[in-house]
Amino acid sequence: MGDTLRKHWPEYLMEACELGIFMVSASVFTILLYHPSSPALQAIPNEFIRRILMGVAIGGTLVALVYSPWGKQSGAHMNPAFTLVFLHLRKVAPWDAAFYAIAQFGGGLTGILLVAGVSSNLLAHAAVNYIATVPGQSGPWIAFAAEIAISCLLLLVVLAVSNTAKFARSTGLFAGSCVTLFIIFESPFSGMSMNPARTFGSAFLPHLWSTLWIYFAAPVIGMFLAAEMYVLLKCRVACAKYHHQNNFRCIFCEYQAAHQKKISDAAP
Repeated sequence: MGDTLRKHWPEYLMEACELGIFMVSASVFTILLYHPSSPALQAIPNEFIRRILMGVAIGGTLVALVYSPWGKQSGAHMNPAFTLVFLHLRKVAPWDAAFYAIAQFGGGLTGILLVAGVSSNLLAHAAVNYIATVPGQSGPWIAFAAEIAISCLLLLVVLAVSNTAKFARSTGLFAGSCVTLFIIFESPFSGMSMNPARTFGSAFLPHLWSTLWIYFAAPVIGMFLAAEMYVLLKCRVACAKYHHQNNFRCIFCEYQAAHQKKISDAAP
């Protein structure tokens, strides 16, 4: 554990910072588009149009993080469910997965605390509500099913694109496009999370714990379903990064190389 932490702490810190930045972006754009005192709300009263703008803003934030130097090095997981499924696929070392998850939860919470600290009561207003992801009017079970569906679809897209040489460089764009579409069309059902750390961060200050189980369980279930479907099709999973066509180090490839060496050394 200690050796892993010493060698890979930059990636863990990058993961924390990336999700922190994502939370800041989501908070700022939600305040801008939904707070009653915002000029944007007065200028754009149509909620569907504001959802489109929100989707573009958040999808664009994800794309920017994936293609940032930090995203290229850490893999830009920003999501414990995403990391966990690649641990299941044996593309991430167990201790790396544990430290990634800790960093992601810490980063998500830190991003919210930062905005809450500088935005006075803007983030706490009922129209913004700490950008919390909660079930829509259809209820918790519809939200649960919706989160499974979008989590499954996102990972299927990521696996299919990232493991196709012709399109691999565009994985971040495909993922960002999925997030944009999910915010536009799915967010009324579940708030569109797909991410336990993102939901925990936004639930912490307002103490919205009653439906937290949805956003912890559904993304994991959805992404595991996607991984199993992809593997059943006999498709190869190369690496746990969104963007691998760069010169930044890859701790996942290092793990794969060490794992293969152990197998070779143990062979008779």
